[in-house]
Amino acid sequence: MSDPAIPSPAAELDEATRTELEAAAFRRLVAHLAARTDVQNIALMNLAGFCRNCLANWYLDAAKERGIPLAKETSREVVYGMPYEDWKARYQAEAGAEQKAAFAARSQEPH
Repeated sequence: MSDPAIPSPAAELDEATRTELEAAAFRRLVAHLAARTDVQNIALMNLAGFCRNCLANWYLDAAKERGIPLAKETSREVVYGMPYEDWKARYQAEAGAEQKAAFAARSQEPH
């Protein structure tokens, strides 16, 4: 736990710098996920509670909040680096019974 008497380094950043750092972290996360096509979305959901589709939806939500027209397909292409259907055809494997059961159990948890 952090000491409230010690200011967070992030609190000392100006808004533009904080935004630049967050954008750089986002781009690195997207690049990392692009390189890890072996990691399936269902595995991400089961372990982390989000997946590439969630990230694309958050991107789309951010655009809508700012009044920027953006199609869902475009937000997915930002995250997947290609049209979503192409990514699915190339990299998406059928989820195993254990993965499906874990996902179903997690979906029943209160949020």
